[in-house]
Amino acid sequence: MSSIDWLVLFGTLMAIVGYGVYKTYGIKDMDSYIRGTGNMNWWTIGLSIMATQASAITFLSTPGQAYEDGMRFIQFYFGLPLAMIILSVTFLPIFYKLKVYTAYEFLENRFDLKTRTLAAFLFVIQRGLAAGITIYAPAIILSTLLGWNLTFTNVFIGVLVIIYTVSGGTRAVSITQKQQMAIMMGGMILAGILVIYMLPVKFTDALHVAGKMEKLNIVNFELDLADRYNFWSGMTAAVFLFMSYFGTDQSQVQRYLSGSSLTQSRMGLMMNGLLKVPMQFIILFIGVMVFVFYQFFQPPVVFNKVQTEQLENSAYREDYFLLQDEFSQAFKEKNKQIQTMLGAVERNDETGVLEAKAKIQEQMAHQEKVRTEVKELIVKNNPDAETRDTDYVFMRFVMDYLPTGVIGLLFAVIFSAAMSSTASELNALGSTTTIDVYRRSIAKHGSQYHYLVSSKLFTAIWGIFAILFATYATLFENLIQAVNLLGSLFYGTILGIFVVGFYMKWVRGNAVFIAAFLAEALILLIHYKNGESLFGIDINIGFLWYNAIGCLAVMLFAALIQLVKRDWK
Repeated sequence: MSSIDWLVLFGTLMAIVGYGVYKTYGIKDMDSYIRGTGNMNWWTIGLSIMATQASAITFLSTPGQAYEDGMRFIQFYFGLPLAMIILSVTFLPIFYKLKVYTAYEFLENRFDLKTRTLAAFLFVIQRGLAAGITIYAPAIILSTLLGWNLTFTNVFIGVLVIIYTVSGGTRAVSITQKQQMAIMMGGMILAGILVIYMLPVKFTDALHVAGKMEKLNIVNFELDLADRYNFWSGMTAAVFLFMSYFGTDQSQVQRYLSGSSLTQSRMGLMMNGLLKVPMQFIILFIGVMVFVFYQFFQPPVVFNKVQTEQLENSAYREDYFLLQDEFSQAFKEKNKQIQTMLGAVERNDETGVLEAKAKIQEQMAHQEKVRTEVKELIVKNNPDAETRDTDYVFMRFVMDYLPTGVIGLLFAVIFSAAMSSTASELNALGSTTTIDVYRRSIAKHGSQYHYLVSSKLFTAIWGIFAILFATYATLFENLIQAVNLLGSLFYGTILGIFVVGFYMKWVRGNAVFIAAFLAEALILLIHYKNGESLFGIDINIGFLWYNAIGCLAVMLFAALIQLVKRDWK
């Protein structure tokens, strides 16, 4: 990168951290630290909620996923507005009425201390691991692209977040997220405009290319439980995930509990429900436009430049260059057929379109075969090498083609997204550990100042844990799917506990406590056996369904246990 790009990157990051510390310096009591000053307006809440969910993984993986798989990931978010309505009507009024610091305080009022502690424990386990992933996910990409040491990149992101999160708590997280959202979406929209401007064809022709090559496949109504992303999973399984994430995950609950009123918090949630789908659509569409761009400008054989550079300096150098030539030839043939297809589209020649499309698919298969062979060489050269390069697609395009200054801004987008989501997670982890474990079961009679210091200390400890986990993590199949999978393993059980608490008034604490253990064991068993058979039944389901199964399992087990043990409390 140029000196201007470095200036834009570091200037942006230092400004965010400095602003967060400056605006929240001197908080003296636990209430202000954990709930903020309680005067957040709806649009600050809405932006904070969106920024918490929009991690760096969103901006790294989502365009790459669209490049590879088209727009169908958008279906994952179809159920979000419905989930926001349900939460606004049911969860929010109860949280406000009880004036809770954390969502899990409700569970002790409804059930007992052990149920509250169990839910808090499940939260801190999965969210603590997720905090590590939200640091590691961008660090593994950024360290490669910038030539930084991976451990240094993990520590750099983590320390920046720890500074202002420990200093200002919930208010620091919320007010910095407004600036971060502006940078994130402004940078992405600018990148989208530039890629469309740089296309050598008209925008309508670009849409034809994307459509004919099946990258605009937005909605799939086919019911297939093994398919992670279709309309039915988005409107059912994903609704359970969103209800659990936004209704029981303290990193989100803490965002809207800082609202000045119930109405402001509801409006903030609804803002998220209405704007999140268009936001994801924009990011996915940018990925599709990058795909179209690379139909006219030859893409790298493998987008991870470090891996191919190592191959160029290895014993497999000649093999790699031969495969690269073969890849280039397939690209040229494919490009000719794309031009032929566009001509047929203009003439309304459907037969010509179909013939050209078949030849395009043939050359795409040839290119993919070459890519596979190159990845095999990479592994031969370095058995520990990660060959999946989807997460590198967008930032490789940025570095190769976007102008000076914009490159620094797009890197600032990724760092800002990592900081915004990680800050919310650490803030929530510190609050939950202090309120639900330390104050409730260990140090019950401390002063407000004592708990304020404890909250800061636990936030810093969780930050260090996240950095350590990020340092020793390994790459998943796709980073954005890794976070959704991790949440799906636990969220369904947590949501089930809350749903029993809200709607099954006759079920008591012991029954739901045992039910939660059974449900979580069932989910882990299903995940372990997914793709195989369990008790003679073939199991092949997308992980989003874990949320629905976990929630319903808690409800069913709790009802059965309570019916058998009617005298249990």
